[in-house]
Amino acid sequence: MGFLPTSVKEIKALGWEQPDIIIFTGDAYVDHPAFGAAVIGRVLESEGFKVAIVPQPNWRDDLRDFKKLGEPRLFFAVTAGNMDSMVNHYTAAKRLRSDDAYTPEGKAGFRPDYATVAYSQIIKKLYANTPLIIGGVEASLRRLTHYDYWSDSLKPSILVDSKADILVYGMGEKAIVEIANGLKKGLPLEALRGIQQVAYIDTNIEKYSRSENVIILNSYEDCRDDKFKFAKNFKVIEEESNRINSKILVEPIENRCVVVNPPFKPATTNEIDRWYDLPYTRLPHPRYKGKTIPAWEMIKFSVNIHRGCFGGCSFCTISAHQGRFISLRSEQSILKEIEEIKKLPGFAGYLSDLGGPSANMYGMVPKDLSICAKCKRASCIYPNICKNLNSSHERINNLYSRVRKAKGIKKAFVGSGIRYDLFITRKESKPEREYFENLFHYHVSGRLKVAPEHTSENVLKLMRKPTFELFKQLKLWFDALNEKFGQKQQLVPYFISSHPGSTEQDMKQLAEETRKLNFKLEQVQDFTPTPMTLASTIYYTGINPYTGEKVYVARSIEEKRKQQSYFFWYKKERKTPFTQNKKRPPKGKPPIS
Repeated sequence: MGFLPTSVKEIKALGWEQPDIIIFTGDAYVDHPAFGAAVIGRVLESEGFKVAIVPQPNWRDDLRDFKKLGEPRLFFAVTAGNMDSMVNHYTAAKRLRSDDAYTPEGKAGFRPDYATVAYSQIIKKLYANTPLIIGGVEASLRRLTHYDYWSDSLKPSILVDSKADILVYGMGEKAIVEIANGLKKGLPLEALRGIQQVAYIDTNIEKYSRSENVIILNSYEDCRDDKFKFAKNFKVIEEESNRINSKILVEPIENRCVVVNPPFKPATTNEIDRWYDLPYTRLPHPRYKGKTIPAWEMIKFSVNIHRGCFGGCSFCTISAHQGRFISLRSEQSILKEIEEIKKLPGFAGYLSDLGGPSANMYGMVPKDLSICAKCKRASCIYPNICKNLNSSHERINNLYSRVRKAKGIKKAFVGSGIRYDLFITRKESKPEREYFENLFHYHVSGRLKVAPEHTSENVLKLMRKPTFELFKQLKLWFDALNEKFGQKQQLVPYFISSHPGSTEQDMKQLAEETRKLNFKLEQVQDFTPTPMTLASTIYYTGINPYTGEKVYVARSIEEKRKQQSYFFWYKKERKTPFTQNKKRPPKGKPPIS
């Protein structure tokens, strides 16, 4: 099966008079399950709908890209792409980036700032009466009042500025199909407001105040005028987002209100298999012939094995978008995708990544969902591993084994992150010891990247990350395996500067601690506040929503630059960089022999 059409010529070649749905996306069109617009398009197509895609429309000329396919029979759908457009455009120092990995040849400038709003306003101006649905990461994380770092302001729900009719948040396959089926039946938009995992604007707030299944949040105006009320809203939103049975959230704004329905239950293995088994070509559209799309080059030989993350890191948006519960693919579906990858031009037997948001969470599901129904914890592993979580690595060990035995696969690397606190704290457990040894021996391409994020206990607590002592223990294991297998693999840690709570003294401690471990820091970044995270809420308010305590925040560019400079302190203070030194491992007896 070919690509979804992107032009009038392609539509006519299919014999269509009119598409049912037209998707506008800020990314180039790559027909691959790692690209959201492609997934939504293929899912709708599998339900019998005629779907066209307009990638990276020009919003600065006579708007011909918005007119060329005409009006869809059912609705327009808009996404900024796989990233928030502002994160895509700007650095933590608010400098304009010179490249865009989701654009041919990595060129910048092919999507607007706040792309969801920009595209939506144009569509509503041209086709005022056609339903408009927005979704994707940008819309999802901006569904309620949120702090926008780039304008340094509190913005209302993206529904207000975009003028969209419905917002689909999270991984939207189920919701978008229900919307399409409802509109196909001729139902008015108001009749679709009962669909789960959608948000919309209503003018009748009174009807929600009478329901026991509703939480009325502080209004946008109250949040704008009182940072404590915004912090209080965040705590409620995060807790409800993490529950199995969450309530409807209603946030007043002026004489209206934004209504957010509870999400669908986590996707089952059968559901997620079906979405990943759709007939993707796994290639960029032919319109990009002869051009390179960097984001696709990075993932074209990779396999995503699950969705969701229960880590709950305070600076991360994954659980806010994909959910806290793991939706895993079957081994059969994963192996089937590998067979498809083997057919791609240029494949030489090496899978670049066999992972997910946190690669070793595959197969880790609750033992008893009824217990989860009452739980509001943001993390299933911080400050400790929940007793109701099946955190055994047995299933992922089995998966790795099957992939290694697959014909034509020379190596299957794990390039995405792992949570070492899922196995380093359980030294006595055989599956966990086997997991790390197998990972090291078979699935590391010379460098294993992990994310301790910081060394300060105070900062790590705000991050919801484990003590740095666990990372030191991991290094002992890692060095012991290097010795056991006669290898010289590297452990590469990620660190963040300027995270809320982090002081200049904390960064000096980080530099000293990592120097003692003989690391030359390279995987580092300055904290960038992104919508709908705990860390961003603390950054804006200076308040921890869960305790009400004030938190120090490095806000100015100068403060942030000074903290980041400690990553490269050795260059200024020492004549030689502190690189890993295999002859001087940390003291202590390694647990692996």
